[in-house]
Amino acid sequence: MADTHKHENRVVLAYSGGLDTSVIIPWLRENHGLEVHCVAGNVGQGDHELEGLEAKAAATGAASCRVVDLRREFVEDCIWPTLRALAIYEGRYLLGTSMARPILAKAQVDYAREVGAAWVAHGCTGKGNDQVRFELAYRALDPDLKVIAPWRHWEIRSREDAIDYAERHGIKVAATKTKIYSRDANLWHISHEGGALEEPANSPPDDVWTWTVDPRRAPDTPRVVAVGFEQGVPVAIDGRRFDAVALVGELNRIAGEHGVGRVDITENRLVGMKSRGCYETPGGTVILEAARTLRSLTVERDTARMAERLAIDYADLVYTGRWYHPLRRSLDAFFREVTKHATGEVRVELFKGRATPIGAASPFSLYSEDLATFGASARYDQADSAGFVKLYGLPGAVAAARDAAAGEDPSA
Repeated sequence: MADTHKHENRVVLAYSGGLDTSVIIPWLRENHGLEVHCVAGNVGQGDHELEGLEAKAAATGAASCRVVDLRREFVEDCIWPTLRALAIYEGRYLLGTSMARPILAKAQVDYAREVGAAWVAHGCTGKGNDQVRFELAYRALDPDLKVIAPWRHWEIRSREDAIDYAERHGIKVAATKTKIYSRDANLWHISHEGGALEEPANSPPDDVWTWTVDPRRAPDTPRVVAVGFEQGVPVAIDGRRFDAVALVGELNRIAGEHGVGRVDITENRLVGMKSRGCYETPGGTVILEAARTLRSLTVERDTARMAERLAIDYADLVYTGRWYHPLRRSLDAFFREVTKHATGEVRVELFKGRATPIGAASPFSLYSEDLATFGASARYDQADSAGFVKLYGLPGAVAAARDAAAGEDPSA
């Protein structure tokens, strides 16, 4: 039962068990005198990151720690709506980390209500996007909660400082002072930043990639996978139905074996700086290519073009942490309507790092062979196009006549 009274001495920390959140527990106790409760969300980052978290948090001084399974909620409530929008940030980033933060923040707010905490805390730095994603979610879900963001205030300024702090407090951490990659994984993707990637001129070293085979070493025989959709959401692989979590995992496995889903991006962070990162989204890449192909078959032109324009806005809302904003909910209603006929199957060929749609079928297809054929058509009279072309070009013809009278060269 939730504690309806907020206790000023209690804080709920978004906990991962990594270096930063491990040292935050004693720091909050020493510097703010707070009773620290931890919550960790399972969004598919892997058992190795979740195993033993409760004991680890307790050993570091936490009053409690809860691990919440959010995988189904993450896929069905975050990934699928973003997929229906075909939302991609800056044309390349499939928003894996961005989509996960709101659902993690929600679990944190829920636990804060349960234990009666007046405070929430996170381990995001003041340079990144995640601080905004977490804190906008807090404000939307419980505006009365107060926020502590240690990276903005404490004396720790680097990974090395954090390791020294951990050693002084007897906290066992796996991190070392060697410059390594910062990774974030969930069901949809894994991201890699830092290390050699901090120099954009450097090619990603081979040890960056963890989910995908080097495309040069991928199988020499293509693999064709058929993805089945219902109303814009994938439900089957090769005719076999999967639940949402298993479907993403299976496509990650299949596509990863063929080196599909690698992206190297220098993106514009919300806080203003550019950041270089490498992402692996093998299953998501296949799903997105298939969804785009099915939309082209089942959505008429004007709606499809409006959807393309609004996809950019949707991606910005997700990237910048405005998941619980009324506009995103309104756009969701639009994209549900857009994809209500996006039911069918798309075949995608996987080969040496590429995912290429090679065929699609839908009971709601708008394609008509009779209309599109180069042969005789019973429903299309080619003579009708003469008047159409003349009227369609009328505004340009009037402008050209004016310009010619003024001695202007229309080809200049």
